[in-house]
Amino acid sequence: MDTTEDRLAAPRSGRRAAGEDPAKREQILDGAKRVFMEQGLEAASMNDITRAAGVSKGTIYVYFENKEDLFGDMIERERRRLTETIRHALDSGQPLDEVLKEFGMLFAAHMTADQTIRAMRMVIAANHRLPSLCSRFFSTSSINPVSVLQDYLDRQVAAGILICDDTMHAAKQFLELTTVGLFKPRIFGAMEEVPAKATIEKNVLSAIRMFLAAYGVKS
Repeated sequence: MDTTEDRLAAPRSGRRAAGEDPAKREQILDGAKRVFMEQGLEAASMNDITRAAGVSKGTIYVYFENKEDLFGDMIERERRRLTETIRHALDSGQPLDEVLKEFGMLFAAHMTADQTIRAMRMVIAANHRLPSLCSRFFSTSSINPVSVLQDYLDRQVAAGILICDDTMHAAKQFLELTTVGLFKPRIFGAMEEVPAKATIEKNVLSAIRMFLAAYGVKS
């Protein structure tokens, strides 16, 4: 038999328990993203985020422990969104070089975009005080570009299209090649403008040639 305490502790029928409403969580993350992009991690306050998200400060703390936890979750959400976007390029059924081109173009464009660069700089700036942020960014979550590309490369190896005994390493190599000469100049401010599509395409096509020279089946 339920006790009075049990009945009081149980959530009302049809209502979500505190911190479990995905729409509210997204609302908070959307507001936080606007504030972080405008002010940076250090300058942003929970009051700013409260106003931008249109919720009470108490509501924010139901979902997130602190500002840093909120920022980390925002970064992880953006990474998941990127991964879901570029994952579709791997399922197109096109020839290998065409798939790698579409995947590489999407990835390189994202990595050199203004919002990505601002977020990366925030993570780097906070690393001395909050090293866990970098750890979260480079976590081995299954929802990341390396893992989905690795899965695709595994299928190509099984089909006899590629020869590779370390597809995770190969996936990392390809992603690095797509942004060579672009990402580092962007992150350190030597390249202020977002690279043109033609510039990114030149990088990606070069990456594909080098990748296939290393792992493609020789005819």
